[in-house]
Amino acid sequence: MIEEDVDVQAERLVQALDNLRDGETAVVALVALGARSIDPLRRFLLRGRPGPVYQPRRWAVQALGSLDAKEVLVEYLTSLPHIPDPQVRFAEEVVQNAAVREFVRWPDAETTAFLLDLSRKKKLVGLAEVFGKLRQVEAIPYLDRALEDDCIRQSAEEALIAIGEQAREALILSSTVKLPVNDVEIPSSLRRRQSVLRVLAKIGIRPQDWPKLSPLIWERDPEIVVESCVLAVAAGILDNRETVAARLLAVSERAPWFLEEDIVECLLEWFEAAQPAIEAEIDHLKKLPETDWIRNERLRLLLRVKGRAQPRTPAI
Repeated sequence: MIEEDVDVQAERLVQALDNLRDGETAVVALVALGARSIDPLRRFLLRGRPGPVYQPRRWAVQALGSLDAKEVLVEYLTSLPHIPDPQVRFAEEVVQNAAVREFVRWPDAETTAFLLDLSRKKKLVGLAEVFGKLRQVEAIPYLDRALEDDCIRQSAEEALIAIGEQAREALILSSTVKLPVNDVEIPSSLRRRQSVLRVLAKIGIRPQDWPKLSPLIWERDPEIVVESCVLAVAAGILDNRETVAARLLAVSERAPWFLEEDIVECLLEWFEAAQPAIEAEIDHLKKLPETDWIRNERLRLLLRVKGRAQPRTPAI
């Protein structure tokens, strides 16, 4: 095949990316052609107009990654135009995320510097994913902020878990920081702190970390209180178990259903300390009219704890 034929074929294959039926096959062929595909792919990506259908541009990004065209992807990600149309903007973010994910191919200092610089300008799921895969400690502040974003939170949690113990100190600090400071906490700040405690439960805390976290048991939000108690149990905290268990009992009535098993496990772990309060609360609830206490979820939870802590005597 002569040189001109390769260029013509590359141009034809790039045009085929716009065909949703054949575009993915064109990616394989473009990669097989080698470096001569890079220039037409660059023109397609940088000069093409973003639209609501993202697949062609995402395929171009995937081909460029496979062709080791890092510099073209850097050029694309540093020249992102403002897109006023929300549908087109959402579609182009899919392309941006795909471009960022390609950088796991180049785990070097230059890549780290570029991605950290990009993170100051953009919040992208792809950035969180790559920071996790590369275990970038320098990205912890970005990932912490990303926990406030509903779209990125799960990826940011997974990245922080992948970074592991090196993220612990920053996460402990974040769990205690309410925003705005000295005012009513905004919902995104609360969700960040709830998320931080879930991540810490995966990473684990040390007994010496508990004094920094213990004030959280006095907060109003049930999830903050319960997740803090989960951390205390996992770390083997023995001091003030009666106080901590009492707070757990106090919020159990307001706690959402998905925290029920955590509450039960914590109370079982601290049953000796919590038993007097549990027994007193069971007695109190059973004084309600029978039609009320039969349906009382809190009573059911406490009876579960008591039943599991004190197995029935086997029948003779």
